[in-house]
Amino acid sequence: MTENLNLFTSTQDVIKEALDKLGYDEGMYELLKEPLRMVEVRIPIRMDDGKVKVFTGFRGQHSDAVGPTKGGVRFHPEVTFEEVKALSMWMTLKAGIVDLPYGGGKGAIICDPREMSMGELERLSRGYVRALSQIMGPAKDIPAPDVFTNAQIMAWMMDEYSKIDEFNSPGFITGKPIVLGGSQGRDRATAEGVTIIIEEAAKRRGIDMKGARIVIQGFGNAGSFLSKFLHDAGAKVIGISDAYGALHDPEGLDIDYLLDRRDSFGTVTTLFENTISNKELLELDCDILVPAAIANQITAENAHDIKAKIVVEAANGPTTAEGTRILTDRGILLVPDVLASAGGVTVSYFEWVQNNMGYYWSEEEVREKMTAKMVEAFENVYNVAKTRNIDMRLAAYMIGVRKTAEASRFRGWA
Repeated sequence: MTENLNLFTSTQDVIKEALDKLGYDEGMYELLKEPLRMVEVRIPIRMDDGKVKVFTGFRGQHSDAVGPTKGGVRFHPEVTFEEVKALSMWMTLKAGIVDLPYGGGKGAIICDPREMSMGELERLSRGYVRALSQIMGPAKDIPAPDVFTNAQIMAWMMDEYSKIDEFNSPGFITGKPIVLGGSQGRDRATAEGVTIIIEEAAKRRGIDMKGARIVIQGFGNAGSFLSKFLHDAGAKVIGISDAYGALHDPEGLDIDYLLDRRDSFGTVTTLFENTISNKELLELDCDILVPAAIANQITAENAHDIKAKIVVEAANGPTTAEGTRILTDRGILLVPDVLASAGGVTVSYFEWVQNNMGYYWSEEEVREKMTAKMVEAFENVYNVAKTRNIDMRLAAYMIGVRKTAEASRFRGWA
């Protein structure tokens, strides 16, 4: 709980600093420091054993000044109200950074999907939509997959909303199966976006991706896709980790072999004897370090020991405020999560656009459009950081919050 509260308050701190730098008054911060709407719902579900269990769900809508709110729904046993608040604010920033006509949203249900049957998950997914259908919709608030949710869960949610709406509504949700109006390339969009950002950062530091030594903390959905993309691009992935430990080979790991051996939760290190700790992994001598696991991994305790030239955050909040300051002072290029992981929401936007016009693009077209968005976003953030002599995180927040602040000003909200 403390960590989630820290996530929320640290997000508020950087938004405050960004708005101050942009010249907005206290009233704008008061408007944007919390979501406009936070809803908590109770969802009664009949379990397979015939008993009724009541689940708690959340939906946060940070700001709809720019357009409908947008953001994933996570199913997790430890998700909290405060965490959903912070993540909805991050979605506003991501949408602003890649210049999408959205505000931020986020949703969650407190549950452990690993202990539930497909039938129970379907009933829970549909129950969530029924509980929130009045404040969600293609022009109001558009959900998407997140932690422990997937295309099948999105399909059930879309079907439930379409029943309530009495109208086929593919634009209600993104991350759907292709046959129900999903977009080509959506499943790998977040990792592809991080890859594009890594390539752009490497250019700025004069690092050739062919043979670049990369360490990736985390081998789940994001980390494994990322390892594969970077390996295929000719980089040497010299270290990876999961919840149980880390693997290191200075000559480069056999990523295809590891991908074949990992289980559905991204665990692979338990198959090896000569593992190292996650702490040792972060401090390996490498060109690029990618934290793609959990929050608060680079802190005041270890930031002085990071040997990478570039750190690209693929996880949410892996570097603390003090860690960010130390890395920046040491001349390490730190690319923040709100920029690096914006590929997912970008392709979600493309999916929504395709649903709205009823015309669908090829995977090549999706990738081309996403690359253009991500490269432009990186250049904008990098240039603001350089011209204002600030770190990339503050620069990203300034760009991310500006669009919502301007829209709120024009509407007369602040």
